[in-house]
Amino acid sequence: MFILTKILTQLIFPLFQGIIFIVLGILLLLFNRRKMSVVCLSIGVAIIWLFSTPTFSNTIRLSLETQHPPRPIEALPMVDAIVVLGGALAYPLPPRREVELTDQADRVLYASRLYHAGKAPLIVVSGGTMPWSQAGSEARIMQELLMEWGVPEQAIMTESSSRTTRENALFSKELLSSKNLESILLVTSAMHMPRALASFKAVGADALPASTDVTAMIESDGTLLDWLPSSGALDGSSRAIKEYLGMLVYQLRGWQKS
Repeated sequence: MFILTKILTQLIFPLFQGIIFIVLGILLLLFNRRKMSVVCLSIGVAIIWLFSTPTFSNTIRLSLETQHPPRPIEALPMVDAIVVLGGALAYPLPPRREVELTDQADRVLYASRLYHAGKAPLIVVSGGTMPWSQAGSEARIMQELLMEWGVPEQAIMTESSSRTTRENALFSKELLSSKNLESILLVTSAMHMPRALASFKAVGADALPASTDVTAMIESDGTLLDWLPSSGALDGSSRAIKEYLGMLVYQLRGWQKS
């Protein structure tokens, strides 16, 4: 079911939807359905172009990231623990010899900065192992990275069973409750924070947002490049759509609390 969910998620991304319409348009053209073919081809190209446009991509990402914008570290309160969510690292699989930091790796770095700023005496790293991976849990890798950045091993707790945001919330809350820890700073990407924070509140966690990994800018240069297709913009749009879809599913299943 987990793998099926991942596959179905890919099917709603703009690139796949655009390709479907383009392929359908080509097939219709082969059967001399020219008008319908032009319509399908136009829709396919329009979908890919729109979601690949930096201006549109920036707008849809801003709609998520501005809900819980980053705050200065000194403005954040002291809490019982810092919880940092996985999804920020690439496994050390051959030919890669060491863990690679992805665009979301700000999460782990920000958690270490919060710890060194004295915001909490403990960091909980939450992230399990994907079914297709043999590289171990992401929580363990995040723990090793935090230790490289000066966080002592005894100040890190690992939650290595979760594979989804819902499981991040459930399993982290169980771990925190077992240690009588209540208030937390939740560290994840700004785009992911609306769904993550609502998920933690739904399981009764006393969570405050500590957003990082901001991808969209409020001010734009307003140049022609903002309207030309970009692979980075398409990726950003796809991530935003994934979050909105996830929020819808979580709301329908009662896994979110505002």
